[in-house]
Amino acid sequence: MTEQPPIVVWFRDDLRLADHPALDAAVRTGAPLVCVYVFGDRGSVSGGRPLGGASRWWLAQSLRALSTDVEAKGGRLILRKGYAADVLGDVAKASRASSAYWNDIAIEACRNVTRDVTATLARIGVEHRQFHSDLLIDPSQVRNKEGRGLRVFTPFWKRVLAIGDPPKPLAAPKQIRPGPHLTSDRIADWNLEPTKPDWAGGLRDTWTPGEAPAVARLREFLADDVRGYATGRDRPDLPSTSRLSPHLRFGEISPRQVWHAAQFAAAERPAIAGDVSKFLSEVGWREFSRHLLFDHPDLAEKNLQSSFDAFPWKHDAKAFKAWTRGQTGYPLVDAGMRELWHTGIMHNRVRMVVASFLVKHILIDWREGEKWFWDTLVDADPGSNPASWQWVAGSGADAAPYFRIFNPVLQGEKFDPDGKYVRRWVPELAGMPSKLIHKPWDATPLELASAGITLGKTYPEPIVDHARARERALAAYAKTRD
Repeated sequence: MTEQPPIVVWFRDDLRLADHPALDAAVRTGAPLVCVYVFGDRGSVSGGRPLGGASRWWLAQSLRALSTDVEAKGGRLILRKGYAADVLGDVAKASRASSAYWNDIAIEACRNVTRDVTATLARIGVEHRQFHSDLLIDPSQVRNKEGRGLRVFTPFWKRVLAIGDPPKPLAAPKQIRPGPHLTSDRIADWNLEPTKPDWAGGLRDTWTPGEAPAVARLREFLADDVRGYATGRDRPDLPSTSRLSPHLRFGEISPRQVWHAAQFAAAERPAIAGDVSKFLSEVGWREFSRHLLFDHPDLAEKNLQSSFDAFPWKHDAKAFKAWTRGQTGYPLVDAGMRELWHTGIMHNRVRMVVASFLVKHILIDWREGEKWFWDTLVDADPGSNPASWQWVAGSGADAAPYFRIFNPVLQGEKFDPDGKYVRRWVPELAGMPSKLIHKPWDATPLELASAGITLGKTYPEPIVDHARARERALAAYAKTRD
């Protein structure tokens, strides 16, 4: 009996075994599999952008988890560094594979890579099959009459919902037949993790990357934390968010798995249906951002609204440094930036506040903030990150109007009313009474002394006055309308 030639299964931003259409289809053929992950800085990962530091750390942990999971099924994950077309061509030839399977990523840079891969495989007589699982809906399915993608979220989401449920997620394979033994890189050799200095201690304390933790987190969220999500999601002092974003970013869980699990939970417990609906709409914002990126590959570099090309941004290295270090003198802003540095994530409400502060209080170009987030977020998504920054700046699709300038004091008083979030991340303010914790400059000398605070020494004075900053921002914005 002639042995079936192996199939190469190329893992990309889909580091899981369940609901992996390419893997499922390959397993069903009965052929031995050569499972491969390719790491490279020439567009084979992350939508063409080299990964930031926090994402590199996450990737290392996620690959270790995936390798263990593949081995538990009988297979082996081959790791190679280089350009995907070159690597997969070499792997296909060395293994004498008949075909290669992978899941599509609807990002121009990624599709450019797959075109090169396809051409390379064709030259050596290796067939390929491509599958979909990265998004709920392929961008080609949501177009306006002119054939362009939608640029306002509400009609976009209505169209997605009208299309109906996405396909049900696929089960993980029970077994993976191993292909020929090929050499594999070691994760340690890729230098994904920081060493000198090792700044990832907070990430290790906060996260457990991998498919199993992702599934467990989804189950835990839908069993408990989703209750009250519709309102609680804006409260950084409460455990009301899903914390699934980095797992989705690296494909440790698919949006189809999230969708169907959430719909099932709502059907089982009608009382949480409204919260589930709101949660799924937040998943929809990820979808919307990725569709924007599909239509605008330069989303991280170019204003979607060209009027902002004339905006008089300022270069203020001192203010930018204070912002990155959580030393602006505004407690909610500083808490968010410190949370980001320690954990690689920031509560979404606070992300909007700190982004607004950078862009509108100190007039620094949104692209500088986007780059900082790209480097420090474990969930730095090539669509959501720039789309969200443009939304806050007012330069993007479906953007908040520029004159909507978040007041960090009022935001803190509304969404962190007891100061619990600030006390956690800005411990030097822990002794402040709740009524003053978001505006310590209003405290009397006695109140400051009782809290052990000396403004300008133990905690900074505000680097900018909110009222004056607001006036300056509106004046700058007016110049773009002339």
